[in-house]
Amino acid sequence: MAAALSRALKLPGKKGSELGEYDPLTQADSEDESEEDDLVLNYPRNGLGRDNCLGTGSSKRGRSGRLVGADDEAQEDEEEEEDEWRERLPSKSRQDRDDVKGMQYWSQRDSGRDRAGEDRGGPGPLGGAGLGVHSTDAEEKRMRMKNAVRSAFFLVPLVCATLLVLLCAFLIPCQKGELEKRLQWERALGDAGGVTPPALALWDVDGDSVEDVFLGVTEWTNDSHPTQGNKIYSAVALSAVSGQVLWRKVMRESVMYIQCGLQYSAQPSTVVLLISKSIVMAVNGTTGKNLWSVLLKNIESQAVLLPDLQGDSVPDLLIATLPADEALDLSLTLMCGRSGMKLGHPVPFNLTGQGKLIGPLLHETQQGAYYILFGLGNVEAISLRDIYVRATGKMPTTQALQRKDPGWEGLKKTNSSSFIHIYRGSERVEFLLPLVAGFGNNHNSLDTVSNLNSTKRDWVLVYGSSKLSVLRQKDTHKEWTFSSAPIHSQPAPGHFNDDGILDLFIQHSANGIMQAQVVDGANGHLLWTAEFVCPRLVLETSAISTSTGQSAFLFWASEPIKVQKNVTKATVAPGVAAAEPLIRKLFLLHPAYPTILLELTSTTDTAVTSAVSYQERQKDATYITVSSRPTPDSEPGARIVKSMSLRAAITKGQIVRLGERNKTGEPLKPAVFEVNKFFRRLSFKHM
Repeated sequence: MAAALSRALKLPGKKGSELGEYDPLTQADSEDESEEDDLVLNYPRNGLGRDNCLGTGSSKRGRSGRLVGADDEAQEDEEEEEDEWRERLPSKSRQDRDDVKGMQYWSQRDSGRDRAGEDRGGPGPLGGAGLGVHSTDAEEKRMRMKNAVRSAFFLVPLVCATLLVLLCAFLIPCQKGELEKRLQWERALGDAGGVTPPALALWDVDGDSVEDVFLGVTEWTNDSHPTQGNKIYSAVALSAVSGQVLWRKVMRESVMYIQCGLQYSAQPSTVVLLISKSIVMAVNGTTGKNLWSVLLKNIESQAVLLPDLQGDSVPDLLIATLPADEALDLSLTLMCGRSGMKLGHPVPFNLTGQGKLIGPLLHETQQGAYYILFGLGNVEAISLRDIYVRATGKMPTTQALQRKDPGWEGLKKTNSSSFIHIYRGSERVEFLLPLVAGFGNNHNSLDTVSNLNSTKRDWVLVYGSSKLSVLRQKDTHKEWTFSSAPIHSQPAPGHFNDDGILDLFIQHSANGIMQAQVVDGANGHLLWTAEFVCPRLVLETSAISTSTGQSAFLFWASEPIKVQKNVTKATVAPGVAAAEPLIRKLFLLHPAYPTILLELTSTTDTAVTSAVSYQERQKDATYITVSSRPTPDSEPGARIVKSMSLRAAITKGQIVRLGERNKTGEPLKPAVFEVNKFFRRLSFKHM
């Protein structure tokens, strides 16, 4: 009624329920919205209305104001649209219709901010409000799409980084653990052959960065009556990762020495020397194919790597032969490293003395002159230049043979003598080796770098069975002398203390007790000692360099004899001493805990030789042992080759405490957690 009266009078103000005009008859109904109407009515005055010049062409109708001076035709259009609204919503009250129009206004206002000035087309079934809802949905979809893309750009790199971290944290250690498992294998090859150590060498020939195993093998034929003629001799190459046979080379005689590392410029793979009593054979390390072979009689030593004597860029070789019918006539034979051809004829030496053969060893003096050390019970030296002249009858042309050391030449007893006496005495020499770390495990190597490293050092001398000395290479004088019980195995050089000088691990056995000792390489003082229930076992100790800068020592024994205060040391009866213990154990000694041993493994087999192989990537080492496994019947036992990862063995090792206090009086009972933590963090490296 009020709206009809307002139209009849055509009063300015509120027209019906529309905004923008004032109706005095309906003022009371709109008091609650007066504040909102004031805000709405200000829009057209500020020029921000939907129907102004910024919104030209828009057919939407909301609660927006109209411009002053709009024509009457536009007003009539609005009235017609209002009538349509009333017809469509006949049951709605006036307040409801105002609410609907208010909602239309706000939806148009929000969409208008994002799309101002855009032509939105003609009215739909519900006028401009319907298009506004549609465009708002589309805009929301576009916004959701943008958010999804932004989230993807953030989440994809995050997921990739997470996967990379998981790969490093789980997959790589799993691969490392898998490699440790694969490095642990056991294989039976041939017959035991007693306790005589077979030929053993290590070198990587299959390109997997792990040193493979080369072994001399003896097997019996199927004949029921084994004789010397029924034996089959061979050299076998085994993969260090799996223990699988890479190749097998049948030999006419038992293989005494296997040496690896000789390189030819035209031969990409390494060359392996197989040395028996009367033949020296060079084979391809990867395939086992013959390269050359040379017949020699009564070979007594392994090959010595020499500098290049002919100028063909390949190191040459020297081998000692000792005829059985002429026990004191030792001969030195020079050989071409490329073809195996003899260089001249063998050079004989009439040596006075008896005992086992010492050397030959190559030594380079401080003046760069080369000498060969050898002997029978004694140790002599002779210039490599003199050997070459006597063998070939020609003067040397290469630089390696040009020099002589005046200091060494002055050590000759007479001017007419060609020998330099390194050691000559009433007590026979048992061992002579260069004082270099790892020599005991790598002395069969023909690698140039390792050989040059070992040719410039002082020497370890064991003579009289029980005396240990260090000889200075500059003047052959003894640095110090240490006396002990008879030493039955070659000393193992390693770093026990932190003075930077190599120390010596020695062992001797008597009356069923084995005593192990570490002697200070600087002054010959005793650094460590322990006793074990064990018969005599001729097996070299292995010294392995660790991440602490000191060496770990690996040796075989049985139960340790613990010495307590006021308790008499246990002894073993002579009848018991003759019987070997059933169980032998491999112990690891580290100088950080001198009163503790780590038992790595135990076996009833008798280990006859061993070697250590390093894995630089894993900071690990494998311990290769060749053992004789007894059989219950009278048949020959089996020869067992076993590989063991040291880091894997340490995690399962058992702590063995030696006593209550060590030599310096320090307590001997560190916590088990502390000891386990130290050993499990221990890693190994090349010396």
